[in-house]
Amino acid sequence: MDEKKGLIFDIQSYSVHDGPGCRTTCFMSGCFLKCEWCANPESWTNKQKIMFAEGKCKHENGCNRCEKACNNKAISFSKDGKLKMNWEVCRICDTFECAKVCYNEALRVCGKSYTVTSLLKILNRDREFWGKNGGVTFSGGEPFYQSEFLLSILKKCREAYINTAIETTAFIDTSIFLETMKYVDFAFIDVKHMNRDKHKEKTGVYNDLILKNIEALVNSKWQGRLVLRMPVIYDFNDTEENAIATAEFMERLGIYEINLLPFHRMGDSKWNQLGNKYSYSNQEPTSEEKMDMLQEIFLDRKIACYVGSNTSF
Repeated sequence: MDEKKGLIFDIQSYSVHDGPGCRTTCFMSGCFLKCEWCANPESWTNKQKIMFAEGKCKHENGCNRCEKACNNKAISFSKDGKLKMNWEVCRICDTFECAKVCYNEALRVCGKSYTVTSLLKILNRDREFWGKNGGVTFSGGEPFYQSEFLLSILKKCREAYINTAIETTAFIDTSIFLETMKYVDFAFIDVKHMNRDKHKEKTGVYNDLILKNIEALVNSKWQGRLVLRMPVIYDFNDTEENAIATAEFMERLGIYEINLLPFHRMGDSKWNQLGNKYSYSNQEPTSEEKMDMLQEIFLDRKIACYVGSNTSF
């Protein structure tokens, strides 16, 4: 029987902000949400794609190998020597001949296919660096977008006594969610907004299923550690009203840890490399005063509230 395969767009060793201890973070392709501030827009689809880093292009040195290699004529050069991508044409390509001949990796393919066995072998290479508290974190994108592959690799990790963590939106069928979480030791679950309409406006989906799954997990016999996460986004969820609603939701369920993530523009260049416009390119990072105000709301309710990377794990 053929092994299940998954598409991974990055594997990072020595991660210290993606769960307890030192971890290896596996970024899985595909996501059900389309958050406008997303720092990993290359993860939105579960398919390989071309990314173009203009600063690495060496056309001024006489190179035009990519233009010659592209069978779809999606690449051309302007009079001033800048590479021009016809992204609509580029996105239907599945051969990526341009990236194969780009010696400086200005053009590169994002996403690599792994079997469960091949991925586990790579993850195990870092085992000696995890220590007693570390392990593997599955992030994205949304790991549950590839739910069958996720469950398979989690089961193999459990068999190998590897501590597992997940960063998820929990936007998935409840039965799939609960079955998979049996093999997870630590979970970050995003709560981007408590108002369903505002949630859909900026993410593309309502939050009903997400909140339902968080409650279902709490009410199950799951033995792991749960920390909610909220990216703090200007003019979206950075209000006292939303923080109070989130805290009340947590109190009702008996969840007492949340991690607030200040907005940053680290995804800006990735949007450009995919030929897309980043609507938050001029937005300033969340102020320290704003983060302090929101944190105080949770602390007043005896909820442990970590800001950014200042966590207890």
